[in-house]
Amino acid sequence: MHKYLEHQIEIEVPFFDLDPMQIVWHGNYVKYFELARCALLEKIDYNYPEMRDSGYAWPVIELKLKYAHPAKMRDILVVTATVVEYEFRLKINYEIFNRTTNKRITKGYSVQVAVDLSDNEMCFQSPPILAQKLGVEAGADKK
Repeated sequence: MHKYLEHQIEIEVPFFDLDPMQIVWHGNYVKYFELARCALLEKIDYNYPEMRDSGYAWPVIELKLKYAHPAKMRDILVVTATVVEYEFRLKINYEIFNRTTNKRITKGYSVQVAVDLSDNEMCFQSPPILAQKLGVEAGADKK
């Protein structure tokens, strides 16, 4: 799968993200994915306000996570978000590693689709603004 854009952030696990077993509650990994996704989109100047201003909403329609190892308070997590599809949907892959042990904690992906805000209709092709912001031409990787 082609990588169009990749971005990493680091998160120090705070106390309030833990469950009663003193490990990160499973639902917080979605938040970590979102933080990395927003940082990636900010990098190309197409975060949620810019999406709205361009006339599109990009709701998440699919989300998958696979857990491998637990994270604990004060662990430093390296979260990588990578755009792997953009022409018909925006698919972003994620990996979370413990910076100290280099163990993969979690991996997954999210899928978003463009919705035209003028009529709230889902677009069957991503609007050209996304390819422009990614710095690629639509259809450029087709042979």
